[in-house]
Amino acid sequence: MQKIEATALDSSDNNKGILLESGTNEFEIVEFDIGEVHYGINVAKVREVITKVPVTAMPSAHPYVDGLFTLRGKAIPLVNLSRAIKAKGSDDPKNIIVTEINNYTIGFLVDNVSRIHRISWENMEPAPEVGNEAMVVGVIKMPDKIVLLLDFERIIAEINTEINQKLSTVDKVTAPIEARRRTKHIVVAEDSRMLRDLLVETLHNSGYEFVRDFNNGKSAYDYLISLKDANGPIEEQVTAIISDIEMPQMDGHRLLKLVREDKVLANVPLILFSSLINEEMRQKGDRLGATAQISKPEIGQLINIMDRIIFKD
Repeated sequence: MQKIEATALDSSDNNKGILLESGTNEFEIVEFDIGEVHYGINVAKVREVITKVPVTAMPSAHPYVDGLFTLRGKAIPLVNLSRAIKAKGSDDPKNIIVTEINNYTIGFLVDNVSRIHRISWENMEPAPEVGNEAMVVGVIKMPDKIVLLLDFERIIAEINTEINQKLSTVDKVTAPIEARRRTKHIVVAEDSRMLRDLLVETLHNSGYEFVRDFNNGKSAYDYLISLKDANGPIEEQVTAIISDIEMPQMDGHRLLKLVREDKVLANVPLILFSSLINEEMRQKGDRLGATAQISKPEIGQLINIMDRIIFKD
C-alpha cells in the first residue's frame, strides 16, 4: 500500500493501478475519510487527488455543489461529499478527489485522502439494504476498520440533468418490436440499486419482460451456472447478459472471463454497461470477449445495441 500525496494520482500515468491483469477479480481503491468514517472510490474513476483550492460559488447551484474550481485552466464542479451523503465532516476538509465518471469530470471535497489499497472483489460485500436513500454499494472489511464504497454514479445523476435525461430516454416501442423482445431472457448484474432498478424498469417497458437481476457478479454467475442444468439449449434459458464492471464479490471482467471459458455459456452475448468504459478498459473488455461495451448512462443506446445483437439486424 502506498501513501497518497496531493496530485500523486493521475489518469495519464501509464502505471496507474487500474492497469491490473484482466479478469483477475482485483481492483484498487483510494481510501478517504469524512469525519470518523472510512470511504473508498475505485482508482479507475480517479484522475488525481489535489489539496483544497479556492472555489467560486455558482448562483442556483445544486445543494450538493459548493461551486467551481479551476484545474489546468478547466472549470470543474466541486461536490461537498459530506453534504451529499448527509455525513458529519470536518470543518476544514483537506483534499479534492478529481474524478471522471460517465465521461463527466467532477471533484469531490473530502476531509482527508490517505491510502491506496489493492483488494479482491471477493473481499467486498454488497451493502445491506437499509433504506431507499442508501448511498453505499459495497462494504470492505479490513483487519482494523470497515471501508464503505459509495454510489458516486447516483450522486452525479442527482446533480447532472443531462445524465438523468440519458438514463431515461429510449426510443418509442412499437407493437412488433415489443412482441419480438417479449420471449427473450435477460440477465442483469449491477451493484447500484438505483441504476439496477432503472435498467430493469426500462427493459420491461421496452418489451423485455423476462429479466433476472443481481447486485453482484458472483450471484449472476451462480445463476448462469444453474441454467446449464435446465432442460433445453442454453440460448432458451438466457438470451443476453448485461453487466456492470465494478461490483462486489465478482467484477464484470471476471464474470466475462468465466462465461467465455465455459463451454456451454461461451457464446451467450455479454454486454458491459459501465461508467468505467474508457480506452484502456475497452481494450480489456475486447481481450476478454465482450460482445459490446457501452458507457453509462446511455440506456437508449444499450437497448438498440441489444436488439442488433439478439436479432442480428
